[in-house]
Amino acid sequence: MTATDQATPSANPDGGPVVAPDFELLYQQAPCGYLVTADDGSITAVNDTFLTWTGYTRAQLLGTPMQKLMPVGDRILYSTHSRPQLLVTGAVAEVAIEIVDAAGARRAALLSASRTPATDQEPATVRVIVFSAHERRKYEKELVAALRQAEESEARRAAAEADLQFRASHDALTGLPNRAGLLTGLAAALTEHATHRSGLGLLFIDLDHFKAVNDSLGHSAGDELLIIVAQRLRAAVREGGTIARLSGDEFVVVDQLADTDDAAALANRLLEALAVPVVLDGLEVVVSASIGAAVAEPADDTPDRLLRRADIAMYQAKGAGRNSFQVHDPTQTDPAVDRLRLLGELRHGIENGQLRLHYQPRVDLGTGRPLGVEALVRWQHPTRGLLTPVAFIDLAEESGLVRELGAWVLDHAIAQAAAWQRLTPKAPLEMAVNLSVRQLADRRLVGLVAHALTTHGLPADLLTLEITETALMGDPQAALDTLQNLKALGVSLAVDDFGTGYSSLTYLKRFPIDELKIDQSFVRGLGTEGGDEAIVTSCVQLAHALGLRAVAEGVETDAQRVALLNLACDSVQGYLFSRPLPPENLWAWLTTHPTAHTKQFTVQA
Repeated sequence: MTATDQATPSANPDGGPVVAPDFELLYQQAPCGYLVTADDGSITAVNDTFLTWTGYTRAQLLGTPMQKLMPVGDRILYSTHSRPQLLVTGAVAEVAIEIVDAAGARRAALLSASRTPATDQEPATVRVIVFSAHERRKYEKELVAALRQAEESEARRAAAEADLQFRASHDALTGLPNRAGLLTGLAAALTEHATHRSGLGLLFIDLDHFKAVNDSLGHSAGDELLIIVAQRLRAAVREGGTIARLSGDEFVVVDQLADTDDAAALANRLLEALAVPVVLDGLEVVVSASIGAAVAEPADDTPDRLLRRADIAMYQAKGAGRNSFQVHDPTQTDPAVDRLRLLGELRHGIENGQLRLHYQPRVDLGTGRPLGVEALVRWQHPTRGLLTPVAFIDLAEESGLVRELGAWVLDHAIAQAAAWQRLTPKAPLEMAVNLSVRQLADRRLVGLVAHALTTHGLPADLLTLEITETALMGDPQAALDTLQNLKALGVSLAVDDFGTGYSSLTYLKRFPIDELKIDQSFVRGLGTEGGDEAIVTSCVQLAHALGLRAVAEGVETDAQRVALLNLACDSVQGYLFSRPLPPENLWAWLTTHPTAHTKQFTVQA
């Protein structure tokens, strides 16, 4: 800033230039000396920084020629070189000189100056900036250090973002592409196939009796088996082929296959690779699989269509006795028919009261005190028994029936929370309810929530609505508008399954979120997977940096609990504390849980 930027420099009662009030403090305390001289070199204004550095008073300098502050040699240099340049070009930049301070000591300095020509109203002036050479070098070193630190921080941020992107498209357990990564790669492969007519085939692999391994040996053994299967598939597929874990015990192989004979040969090779016995927890396990194969045809212009054909063949292989493969035949029954039948049954189930809600408690990590519950829907199917959302929620989402199902869940969960709140007004439980993609996009959502809260008399601050990253980032602006309207009701908002999607940090900062719920796929690896611990640490730190609560899902072991406690996670839920329970069983758990403060969970008079 210069004095003439805001006002013409002239002596004021304090001996300084006339400067606009908003800039007076900046002018006086700038990190460099600042002087204004007349065209003959006499000083007309000087700032506090220069006075502090040299020890002069303002009265000693005003009216003094600028050159008198320099040793004789520098005066000559300034008069013969710098001043003529100033008069001709209007500026000189960073001339190395010495300044003689009030005590007679010489101080190394860098001088820059610019000249404002005279006008009819004002005489010519010269504005001079003087840096202490020592302070300048110190400043430059600090600036270089700051820039280096910023570059390192940016590199760490870029690495973390790249890791999150990788996690979004890859399975955390096996490192293989997940469904999202598979569909992206398969779309590119189909485009290549359509353009160059190169052979392309897809094998859908479902492990036989995998549930028995989980049930008998535990999830850790099941995870170990999945890792071994992934390794064997990698070894059996030629370089250039793609192996992906679709979900659970389902894998997909995409490779260049010219015809059904090529598909059969690859399927046989995979079955042989999987058949080698595996020792799990001291027990020898023989792995088998049902494989469905489909060779791409001109009509296979989408990944879903090719996947569906291979899926149909896989179900035929299961029906044939498992441990075998089938190549897709157009006459085979399409599982889509079964899904259509299931959709009709689900609609009937909603209308006829077959839905149930189970509740999983969330506890304070430090004290173990129950803080609230998450409502999880179940379907009491008349012939298939009690079904978890895995069996029907995707179907409900695809068909749009999830709006009706979600409205039922929201109303009944709020009613249950209100009933508990009336029983235990001194220790109310927060109720968490999941929202689907379609619900978030439904314009009636805010009204439904407001109506349910009013109807059942539940305070809004006892309701938390959970939305996945995928739902948020489908249409970020629309999601932001809906969340702001929900927030205006007084409810809390949480991002569910955090880390499995890819959310923009820009939008995450703008969303009125209260909690980040760290996905259980990362929690599962705590204590065994260094990468998972780094991700969980980053998620907790990100939540706290944004002023949000960090909640961990899927806590199954005490080692995971201790690791999360050390990472300063706020609260947790998982099988270590309780499975999802019907309301009456949940109430019994609350009154008997060792850290539940039983007195709080007794009926109030």
